[in-house]
Amino acid sequence: MRRWRPIAAVNVPSAIFSDLPHWRLNNCVANLVEFVYCAVLSRERQLHAMAKSSRAATGARRSKTSEPAQLQGRGRRNGDGVEEALRERIASHSIPPGAKLLEQELSSEFGVSRARIREVLGALEMRGLVERIPNRGAIVTRFDIAQVFAIYDVREVLEGLCVRLATENSPPESWEDLVRSFGKPMDDLLQKRDIETYAQAYAEMRRRIIDAAQNQVLSGMLDSIYEKTRVIMRRVMILPGRAEKGLKEHRQVLAAMRRGDAAEAERLKRANIRSAIQDLQRYKHFVF
Repeated sequence: MRRWRPIAAVNVPSAIFSDLPHWRLNNCVANLVEFVYCAVLSRERQLHAMAKSSRAATGARRSKTSEPAQLQGRGRRNGDGVEEALRERIASHSIPPGAKLLEQELSSEFGVSRARIREVLGALEMRGLVERIPNRGAIVTRFDIAQVFAIYDVREVLEGLCVRLATENSPPESWEDLVRSFGKPMDDLLQKRDIETYAQAYAEMRRRIIDAAQNQVLSGMLDSIYEKTRVIMRRVMILPGRAEKGLKEHRQVLAAMRRGDAAEAERLKRANIRSAIQDLQRYKHFVF
């Protein structure tokens, strides 16, 4: 069984941990933060190497003007789309936890080599979405309830930090459109129980805030967490009273951002995640 290095051995930004209550920073949470942080850094190195390789390959393709069009199209697909498509399917449970990912089937579906599929599976393994087991192949990771709660503990800290950075980096008036869209339009959606559109609006708000934070490491960590818990988050939204409570909390966060009060926006965002944790704990037998 793998032994985790102490969290101090990883150069994780101290701001992430500065306000985390000691009783919640248990080994499970610390190990999870270490894993995600290291995975993000490893992925950035891999993307850098892939970008260099892609640029070289592009130059080679331009020089081969006689190459058949079918092969040129396949070459373009080798570097794009496969990983993103599989990440989306896993995050949405279109490919459910525990499902086996077969290299030959994926190779045929996407029209790429098995070597490319193995490369993608390695990237998904680094993100914690896939486990590669000797003599069994690649399996979509299952997350138990303890892991989900540990992820939500980390979300509280990281999303609070993200909101603070976004508020500090953006003029207050830039959030006015979100303040308006999370007003009566959201009330109307919840009145009609249109949770799908509400979830899409929340995802757009989340992406706006992450982009405004302008921190690639933080963005990578939050994207990895979102992929692991997206389905759980949607299930939480349909719990009794949760959507209405969450909407009220989102409005408070956006109002603080609109005022330019970064510290208050961070506090309110962390309170929002804690509130979701409490509802998840209360209804866990219905969610899992």
